[in-house]
Amino acid sequence: MTAAPRQLHLNAFLRNIGQHEAAWRLPETELSGITDIGHYIRLAQIAERGKLDAIFFADHPVLKDRTEDRPFDALDPFTLITALSTVTERIGLVATASTTYNDPYGLARRFATLDHVSRGRAAWNVVTTANADAAANFGLDAHPDPNARYARAQEFLEVTAKLWDSWEDDAIVGDKEGGVFVDRDRIHTTDHIGSHYRVAGPLEVPRSPQGRPVLFQAGSSEPGKDLAARHADAIFTAQPDFDDARAFYRDVKQRARELGRNPDHVVILPGLSTFIGGTEAEAHALQERFENLTIPTYGLAQLSRILGTTVEAGDLDRPFVLPPGLVNSPHQKSRAELVERILAGETLTVRQLLRRLSAGRGHRIFAGTPEQVADTIEHWFRNDAADGFNLIPPALPSSLEAFVDHVVPVLQKRGLFRSDYAGTTLRDHLGLARPENQHTLRRRQGRAA
Repeated sequence: MTAAPRQLHLNAFLRNIGQHEAAWRLPETELSGITDIGHYIRLAQIAERGKLDAIFFADHPVLKDRTEDRPFDALDPFTLITALSTVTERIGLVATASTTYNDPYGLARRFATLDHVSRGRAAWNVVTTANADAAANFGLDAHPDPNARYARAQEFLEVTAKLWDSWEDDAIVGDKEGGVFVDRDRIHTTDHIGSHYRVAGPLEVPRSPQGRPVLFQAGSSEPGKDLAARHADAIFTAQPDFDDARAFYRDVKQRARELGRNPDHVVILPGLSTFIGGTEAEAHALQERFENLTIPTYGLAQLSRILGTTVEAGDLDRPFVLPPGLVNSPHQKSRAELVERILAGETLTVRQLLRRLSAGRGHRIFAGTPEQVADTIEHWFRNDAADGFNLIPPALPSSLEAFVDHVVPVLQKRGLFRSDYAGTTLRDHLGLARPENQHTLRRRQGRAA
């Protein structure tokens, strides 16, 4: 029997009115979209029309600095995707939530509920939160260092997996005549006592349609790759360079293999920001239109945060040189390494570097025709640099519409991307099996022994 051809995966990362830092300054941008549910409904339905795997929302549990220069994520992503689950039918719904600033029981309950409400389309993007300023919003004197955050995240994920499996699939008996609603032997306490958490369980929510919500993990640091290889179903990573992306892909797949996992069940999705035009010249002119509206003070502040040192304005057309003895911020290490790799490959002025980072903060940026965009996607996909992409539209809704209306048909014609959804759950879209309940598995193994 011939195996089905490998299929590309595409998500849409939706940041209010667009990821590009100057998107809000475009004359056609409706600023009300930042908090207007109608705007987000339109985006979700555009993405579903394009048969994308999922829509993806970030979270920052603190108001970022330089708010005078651009809008940031304002709405709680979990509440937002719950609302969007009622106006969509098939597309997956990914919400970011921090293991540093949440508790396992509450988060497990919310995502299990969402998986029921959406009929199996829920996903959690697991982050440890890089922004140190968040600590003050949660009663902490200081933001935990990366090692402490990732140790907490490992245990957090172990606990949530136990909670999601606390009900077996056949726990609800529903025997009306006999008066038995559930089989208590199929509902299990968690009884977790660890370094960071004590959780009794069980969850009060029955096992959800996907068994467990899909787990995304965002990050490219060494602890992040370890966490992803052990737990993640899909990985959102910043990889602007093909060779670096392929090295990351092979590294994470090998880590998963060494942990006894099927590496094909760890879907790797670099970020991709596209400027699409009828001709290559039109696409580059569109990109330049965005970049001409950037505010240097914002870019300098973000670059300073990433590098952990102040980058002065001065002459923006001077060659940018990394300060000697640079010590990267421990909370932005992987992004700082991306900047260093960009500068190792070419000489850029300060202005050029700021413009380069304006659309995606280190994600891959590409300007071209629909066919050229499809070419670069296909090249990465066929040469083991990506299983697909997390699309990062510079402006919303226009950039998302351009991709769905002009690039998706090219990918479909090439047989790389679906023409319609084959399943109903996000696991179906990603080609992931529904995980077996750990208690059911142990019972079956016990009978076999």
